[in-house]
Amino acid sequence: MSQDSITIQALELENVKRIRTVTLTPTANGLTVIGGRNGQGKTSVLDAIAWALGGDRFKPSNPGRDEAAAPPYLKITLSNGLIVERKGLNGNLKVTDPTGQSAGQTLLNKFVETLALNLPRFMQAGTKEKAKTLLRILGVEEELTQLEKQELSIYSQRHSIGQIADQKRKYADEMPNYPDAPTDLLSVSELINRQQSILAQNGENQRKRQQLSLYQTQLTDVQAKLTELHRQEAELQESIRLAQMSAQDLVDQSTAAIEQDIANIEEINRRVRANLDKERAKEDAENYGQQYQNLSGNLDETRERIRALLEGANLPLPGLTIKDGELTYLGQPWDCMSGSDKLKVATAIVRKLNPNCGFVLLDKLEQMDTQTLAEFGAWLKTEGLQCIATRVSSGGECSIIIEDGLVADSATTESAAQTSFTTGVF
Repeated sequence: MSQDSITIQALELENVKRIRTVTLTPTANGLTVIGGRNGQGKTSVLDAIAWALGGDRFKPSNPGRDEAAAPPYLKITLSNGLIVERKGLNGNLKVTDPTGQSAGQTLLNKFVETLALNLPRFMQAGTKEKAKTLLRILGVEEELTQLEKQELSIYSQRHSIGQIADQKRKYADEMPNYPDAPTDLLSVSELINRQQSILAQNGENQRKRQQLSLYQTQLTDVQAKLTELHRQEAELQESIRLAQMSAQDLVDQSTAAIEQDIANIEEINRRVRANLDKERAKEDAENYGQQYQNLSGNLDETRERIRALLEGANLPLPGLTIKDGELTYLGQPWDCMSGSDKLKVATAIVRKLNPNCGFVLLDKLEQMDTQTLAEFGAWLKTEGLQCIATRVSSGGECSIIIEDGLVADSATTESAAQTSFTTGVF
């Protein structure tokens, strides 16, 4: 709370809307509750304060009390010594400034925060509008908007990539697979060339066998002529030896497998293509999966930048932040906050808007139980803030009771209120 924050010390109201005469000295900091039944003038007190301090934009459409002989009169004394007065149906303004500064609505606007005069408007706004109000105060709305757009774009891109990756993976899993098929497609011409090569080799083998047989025949003839053909015999024996060494390890190869592949080439190639398609589908799935992981990293990085941006901002309340474009306090979104926490958040934002404004006005607190009021009042005291509120009640939590535009039973009410506030409940 700024030491220069200004609060309301006293107010005097006459013939404003339902008010006949009301005087009030609010507690300096904490909660001041104006009680009474419906239609007695409680809200008129808040409207009169807003008109007195906020000017024509808060002027009621029918400011005078019906059947009143005198015109409206509003007088508010502020903690900085200013005395603000408005008189007549037009609300002619007079500001008495003990410091001698220029007086008038311009001076009031320096420390009177518009939202403080109409806090329910903020509380009833949409959750995203509340967040935008806070972001404007912090000065990070534009940067956060760009980061959120970037986050949404990356998320959408990642989501699409993830869907494609899943489809590719499912498609690959459903495709047939033939483990016994070759890795590459077969070629008829290549198979025929391999077959011809084997046949040529087998022909060469046969030629060598025939040559061996010829040598053996010649040997028989030579042996019959051993006497005169010793030299020839020796040569032939050497030739036989060499031929035997060349032919002893020869093995004929079968072309049956190649012939089978030629006969079944279409089916084999169909299986090869199926396997190749499956491998390509797996590669596609892996590529998209990697893209998904990369985008997840980008998304995490963007979200971390958003978190760092908000953590680095001077937020008006510990535990208050913005998540997914909405206010959250202590981890709870607005619609899950307690009534007391909602009041804390709204009041803290008003204080951030204008630290010089040390008060807020709140209407219709009857929906909150006394414990919630007590929690809110205790927090206000801790923060050095002033709140003037209305409540359909005549209980001890009320500072004054309004009946038919007047403060009812002033002595009793003031005693009850004094007991309530001095015990630290509010």
